[in-house]
Amino acid sequence: MPTTQVLAHRGASRAERENTLEAFRTAARMGAEAVELDVRRMHDGSMAVHHDAHLADGRLLCEMVAADLPAHVPLLADALDACEGMWVNIEIKNHPDDPDHDPTERVTAAVADHLAHRGDDARWLISSFSRATVDAMRTLRPEVRTAWLCLGVRPNNLERTARDLATSGHSALHPWVNLLTRRCVEVFHAHGLSVNTWTCDDPGRMRELISWGVDGICTNVPDVCLSVRSDTA
Repeated sequence: MPTTQVLAHRGASRAERENTLEAFRTAARMGAEAVELDVRRMHDGSMAVHHDAHLADGRLLCEMVAADLPAHVPLLADALDACEGMWVNIEIKNHPDDPDHDPTERVTAAVADHLAHRGDDARWLISSFSRATVDAMRTLRPEVRTAWLCLGVRPNNLERTARDLATSGHSALHPWVNLLTRRCVEVFHAHGLSVNTWTCDDPGRMRELISWGVDGICTNVPDVCLSVRSDTA
């Protein structure tokens, strides 16, 4: 059985402020194999690493330029530099319900262009709740792995969804841990797809997921997950 990998959710976000350079570097020191981080577009075309569309003071990122960012909010290039030694799950925020939604996928094109110039394609995995966004990445940068991020897949849709994602060239499903079942892992594995689940901080549930052969656990406490994995080896 392949080893379940540990993805630090927004970095080591229990130990440090989430989506910061410190959180990413701490995840590396803890021994995480990967970091998950969020990317949003800005008015000047920059890519800010931030979960919400607004800053805490209410300003909308898509109406700001990079020079206006608070010191703790990094740009994508700096965040990826801080993740040296790990692979990175870049979640592109472009949901239709978000105030910064852009159906023309400019943020996706910007991420694809940055990764093309950066190289090292094997280190990146693009995910999004927007299927249109990950489909766009398959066209823009097919060398980079892609995953559909979701709450879950209904039992009667498992085969169809897995077949559709595989046929479309995607690499993985990223379901919410509370709705993930062992059957889902089995079906997606049978179609050659990985399953990386979010966001699990409970050691008992981690042990169960590892026993199912889940490919990755996204967690706020990568040190705890690494310890659980070591105990189950």
